Amino acid sequence: MNTSPKSLALTMKDAAALVGVDYRTIKQGIDTGTIPTVQLGARRLIPRAELLRVFGIRI
Repeated sequence: MNTSPKSLALTMKDAAALVGVDYRTIKQGIDTGTIPTVQLGARRLIPRAELLRVFGIRI
């Protein structure tokens, strides 16, 4: 898991662990457009700052 504070982008699995929700919640948020992602080649990553904003977590 890559939940280091320096990590600017997360996998769906790491994002779910960071905010304490099920992987399917993250997947649903991505599918509905609530959680933004960036595509890097074959990988889809979630910007950490945007994920925390969506979940109302302030750092």
